[in-house]
Amino acid sequence: MTTSVRFDDLIEKRLDELAKKTGRSKSFYIRELVESHLDDLEDYYLGNSGLEAVREGKEKIHSSASVREQLGLDD
Repeated sequence: MTTSVRFDDLIEKRLDELAKKTGRSKSFYIRELVESHLDDLEDYYLGNSGLEAVREGKEKIHSSASVREQLGLDD
């Protein structure tokens, strides 16, 4: 699968320099960046959307005490 990305001139220049100095492609470094940070981005953005759903009353929240009680863990 192919995805296109546009970078500003400074980022493009830095990628060009890195690729030239190391003999690797810009695609290699872009792929490395995405693969190494995608988990963090998912955690952040999906976590924020969950928090917004709670704030808007679209998601229920439960206290630890009520969960323990419902699961019979307070015995």
